[in-house]
Amino acid sequence: MRQFISLATVALLLGIFLPEGHAIAQSAPDTFRGSTWRLVSGTVDRGGKKVHLTAPRLQGFLMFDSNDHFLIVITRSDRPKFASNSGQAGTRGGNISTLQSSIASFGTYSINDPDHTINVHIEGSTFPKWIGTEQKRWFAVDGDQLKLANSSPSGGRGTAELVWKRVK
Repeated sequence: MRQFISLATVALLLGIFLPEGHAIAQSAPDTFRGSTWRLVSGTVDRGGKKVHLTAPRLQGFLMFDSNDHFLIVITRSDRPKFASNSGQAGTRGGNISTLQSSIASFGTYSINDPDHTINVHIEGSTFPKWIGTEQKRWFAVDGDQLKLANSSPSGGRGTAELVWKRVK
């Protein structure tokens, strides 16, 4: 009985003194499920040549719903504006610039907690070659920060690491 009271006291004290929103041993699937993230920065490494991108030039939004679906949109804020108010009337140069400076994908995901990887099945993407593919990305979560690494970025060879901050 004495042991039960001690454990109950410890549990109660932890519940009272932990900072609000702090989770004990939260699993990765729980961390992702129902979460929304805003892109903070990114690094692309192409054979030793690193490019660092930061907000507001680099903008992005990442969502994981409670039914294992994801949506990701990444774009650059410094791309040229279309001369027309219609996306259908863009110039060839404007359309190419927009395509080269943004990516969006959606589909389903699963988490491999021990390997710290997220597996995505891409159902739709602005990068057509990715549609219908399975991709694996390494992740690390530290509080409200998420790092995702991709060894097959849309720009070709190299690796990309993106840093996201949880939206509350």
